[in-house]
Amino acid sequence: MLSWAPNTPAAMAEIDPTFIQPVEHRAKLTFTDSGEIPVVDLSALENGAIDLLVTGICKTCEEWGIFQVINHGVPLDLVRRMEAAMKQFFDQSIDEKRKVKRDETNAMGYHDSEHTKNVRDWKEVLDIAVEDPIVISASPDPQDHELRKYYNKWPEYPPDFRKICKEYAGEMEKLAYKLLELVSLSLGLAGDRLNEFFEGQTSFIRLNHYPPCPSPELALGVGRHKDAEALTILFQDGVGGLEAMRKNGEWVGVKPIPNAFVINIGDIIQVWSNDKYESVEHRVVAHSEKERFSIPFLFSPAHHVNVKPLEELTDELKNPPKFKDYNWGKFMATRNRSDFKKQAVENIQIHHFRVNNNNNNVVKQTTYNF
Repeated sequence: MLSWAPNTPAAMAEIDPTFIQPVEHRAKLTFTDSGEIPVVDLSALENGAIDLLVTGICKTCEEWGIFQVINHGVPLDLVRRMEAAMKQFFDQSIDEKRKVKRDETNAMGYHDSEHTKNVRDWKEVLDIAVEDPIVISASPDPQDHELRKYYNKWPEYPPDFRKICKEYAGEMEKLAYKLLELVSLSLGLAGDRLNEFFEGQTSFIRLNHYPPCPSPELALGVGRHKDAEALTILFQDGVGGLEAMRKNGEWVGVKPIPNAFVINIGDIIQVWSNDKYESVEHRVVAHSEKERFSIPFLFSPAHHVNVKPLEELTDELKNPPKFKDYNWGKFMATRNRSDFKKQAVENIQIHHFRVNNNNNNVVKQTTYNF
């Protein structure tokens, strides 16, 4: 049980105000089953039907920005071992978990007070870097060229935790490159066009635990947001609660499918594709009785990568660049400032770098310029 989670009947009547969502962003407690979110069968990669698969990926990314994959090649016994190890870690006392707590100089480790859109999430997490250490910008200052290394903080229990996580990370990385190739081909590019951006990647795995919430009508497991990275590969258990927003503004449930992974198109691919593919807004609805577990793998480029619309996908007359370029390491350094306290302004988003092509100016870009 989290230190802030209510554990007495008297506490069930209210929750800390830091968790309470604005009225307009609270979830409906009736879970809407979309019945439509696409499911992509990756076995086509093995049987030679890749052209049809690429066409399907293009349609899915344009219309949804989120889909599920089956026959992905990740060993199911490994997924089960990863899930079991995650539960063993989170079942420990808060004091044990905080032995590997993240801090303001190292974003890897345990955290139980994360904020999304300046509202605290009803969850606890453990972040694990794929490349240990991750190298990233030390500060958001564009004149500061100092780099910082984030090292993994490995818990002592369960004893095989580190070994399982490394094995799982390796499988996620292989799947991520498969998906990246399909996305690249679907954009009319060479299959390996995007690979260079991930040499020295800053990808990480996040273990999420969502305890039962006494007031799910007020709080969210994770508030509405879009993923800043390129791709997210998500394992979710059978409890449900993940919702994605359709382009018509409707929230729909992402129904758990056994042995499938949920794939989100992230902000970086939205920028690279010059808005052809759009990052999907999503959230996690809290549950009053059941705990929920999930494991997102956030596939992210190297810190030195400047993210901008790809030249092959833009045309100054017909399809001019819709975003000013930004440095990924500086972007993440800015983002990380919000991990420990509520900010006075909105956290950095790609719309801060959007270009108004009518007068060739950058929209809302006065605060961030790197």
